[in-house]
Amino acid sequence: MTYIIILAWALLYLVFSFSSELPWASCNNYWNTDDCVEFSTRNETIERTNQTNVTSSATEFWERRVLAISGGIEEIGSIRWEVLLCLIVMWITCYFCIWKGVRSTGKVVYFTATFPYLMLVILLIRGLSLPGALQGVLFYLLPEPSRLTDPQVWMEAGAQIFFSYSVGVGSLTVLGSYNTYNNNCYKDCLWLCLLNSGTSVVAGFAVFSVLGFMAHEQGVPIAEVAESGPGLAFIAYPQAVAMMPLPQLWSICFFVMLILLGLDTQFVAMEVVMTSIIDMFPTVMRRAGRRERFLLLFCLTCFVCQLVMITEGGMYVFQMFDYYACNGACILFLCVFETLALGWIFGAERLYGIIKDMTGVHANPYFKICWLYLTPLVSLGAFICSLVEYQPLTFNRWYVYPTWAYVLGWVLALSSILLVPGCALYKLGTGTGNLTQRFRHLCRPEHDCSLTQKRETELQHIGGEDLQRLTAKLM
Repeated sequence: MTYIIILAWALLYLVFSFSSELPWASCNNYWNTDDCVEFSTRNETIERTNQTNVTSSATEFWERRVLAISGGIEEIGSIRWEVLLCLIVMWITCYFCIWKGVRSTGKVVYFTATFPYLMLVILLIRGLSLPGALQGVLFYLLPEPSRLTDPQVWMEAGAQIFFSYSVGVGSLTVLGSYNTYNNNCYKDCLWLCLLNSGTSVVAGFAVFSVLGFMAHEQGVPIAEVAESGPGLAFIAYPQAVAMMPLPQLWSICFFVMLILLGLDTQFVAMEVVMTSIIDMFPTVMRRAGRRERFLLLFCLTCFVCQLVMITEGGMYVFQMFDYYACNGACILFLCVFETLALGWIFGAERLYGIIKDMTGVHANPYFKICWLYLTPLVSLGAFICSLVEYQPLTFNRWYVYPTWAYVLGWVLALSSILLVPGCALYKLGTGTGNLTQRFRHLCRPEHDCSLTQKRETELQHIGGEDLQRLTAKLM
């Protein structure tokens, strides 16, 4: 429910990008205040920043025009109808892109996954050609050594990797379930990591070269113009684009790229829910028209529930969902149990043998160590650090949420975390036999999780060399 709202904001910015003058480039609009400053030239920047309580035109456009943000979460206010229309457009787009399953999604992704690379290359070339780009690139590449000793930095980095790769949320599992049995999943995983991280690195050059230009034009350190979260996409970068020649062109390229990349993520998130429900209830859901109707119900339910996030106080609700319900700590907690189930209950040796049977090659033994020890320990350590380093959510570093909002935030976080121990306790409490027998029974994998009963028995009793000889014999 949260990610698609970012796409709605991006679509609204894209619409405004076709204006004769970008509305966030000037202070001559009805939503601007007396404290507004355009930051268009270095001299004006130096002169205006000596004053107090100044805000950039891009910030005022974002906060006063797009969000019309209220004074706090207690002041929900009215729905922003422009954002509402954009949200409806994005939901309709997502619905018709995945309503037929991977058959329709796969065709759409050919465009949505490749065209952003063209936009990214264009923005990269343009960014690197701007004055001050080198300053931004150096800021991007050279970290502060003191920050590398901060465990919070590494925890955030690990959580970002989990989010970027969609690890632990079912996306890779669902998409992999549509592959043929002999698909080389080993190669696919390596390509996924290389392409994902490579794209992030290249995008960093494209963004920080533009931020370097912005800092150069304003005559301020780049740390003062760099934003995080929605501020980067909807304040810092649009403000930098407004200072370039042909600003409408670069704004259109940026927000088209943002929308297409976001649609891919939204497609997969929705497909996870759809495929999971259909696989759980195949006899009911695989009838003609059932998928389309259930998807429509799912989209409408999410749409109605998220209306509160596009009100005047909706940004406070959005950030609360993002900080508590969708944060790295929840995913890390779930990944601890996922890796324990995979490595210790399903069995690392069994998985190792199945990969050999599927691909014809042995996976690196290092992965066994990861499945059994490294991944669960790192996930658990990062989760514990996230609890130790927990800081209550604030908005723009000045607004402190009321107590009831923090309670609601923890309820959102626990709604997913508690499902794991809750389900385990339920199974233990409703099983047959004594507690020890129930525990042992529940720690055995289902036989239908593997190849065949005969093949499963073979894989359990042979090592790497034996498996190789058997495979050669069978072939």
